[in-house]
Amino acid sequence: MAKTTAKTKPKSAKTAKPAAKKVVAKAVKPKVVKPKVVKAKVEKPKTARKPNAAFMKEKKISDALAAIVGKGPMPRTEITKKLWAYIKKNKLQDPKAPRNIVPDDKLKQVIGSKTIDMFKMTALVNKHVLD
Repeated sequence: MAKTTAKTKPKSAKTAKPAAKKVVAKAVKPKVVKPKVVKAKVEKPKTARKPNAAFMKEKKISDALAAIVGKGPMPRTEITKKLWAYIKKNKLQDPKAPRNIVPDDKLKQVIGSKTIDMFKMTALVNKHVLD
């Protein structure tokens, strides 16, 4: 028989696996649902929204722009509304790319002869809005 010493362990001790831990079920606490406190909304009296004075300031317009939107000083917002009404009435939007405006003879005097993106159009129209 083989002698075992303190330094060497028997082969059976090396291959032995540690015992699996048992899973203990924890006690589940019932959830306590707190009632929600509903705050009463205080209704403010509704007032009409005041327009920004800078947008509503009437500006003089050039003769080329007046031929499209009408005569007289008018606010920038009104100029934009009438310009879009003119574009839609005369079907000046590109059917394939509605963002592009194809100017006719009157509109060419304001924005130039090239097809232009609708977002760049306002910059060109502003050159015809006088202070």
